[in-house]
Amino acid sequence: MWAISGLWRWRRNPLRRATDLAEAWVALGTLLLIAVAAPVVGSLVGTGAQNALQRSVQAQQQSRHAVTATVLHKLDDARPEPDPESGTGDSPRSRVLAEWTAPDGARQHGPVMADLISPRRGDHFSLWTDAHGRVVARPLDSATAATHAVLAGLGAALLTAGLVEAGRRMVVWRMVRRRYARWDQAWDRAGPDWGKAGTGS
Repeated sequence: MWAISGLWRWRRNPLRRATDLAEAWVALGTLLLIAVAAPVVGSLVGTGAQNALQRSVQAQQQSRHAVTATVLHKLDDARPEPDPESGTGDSPRSRVLAEWTAPDGARQHGPVMADLISPRRGDHFSLWTDAHGRVVARPLDSATAATHAVLAGLGAALLTAGLVEAGRRMVVWRMVRRRYARWDQAWDRAGPDWGKAGTGS
């Protein structure tokens, strides 16, 4: 982190300028803000995300039901494809025409994805549906929700640290610009007499 490099300007040095000391104070303020604000923001965002995601987990687990479906036949144009929910691609799925009984007792049928490599008529597989038997995605589990919340908190903390560091760089950039402007003014004043004999006498 570049904020740490600004602290060296506190060392005793006869050539140290007031702006060097100001940059050191800016660097210290940046470090303190990053040390305090980033963890606080990350914790707040992570906690908020955890609460929201766990409520979503409970709602999904109450509204989604695992039912057993029966393969009627494999669809002709279907090729096995990776399961997008597994994330690894190790669990191929096939598109089949299946039937199942909804939690409310209604009989349903239609094309669905089955976690079967070579589905045959009469094969059984699990399917997630809502209360009326409509196919839905697998409900979010608590562990996955907690992982997402932790990642959200870490992301917020890193973003906060980055914004604070960007603010420090902007302040230092403006200080350097003002310093260069003062140097240019000093050179302009000294320029007409520079190198002439008797200058300053």
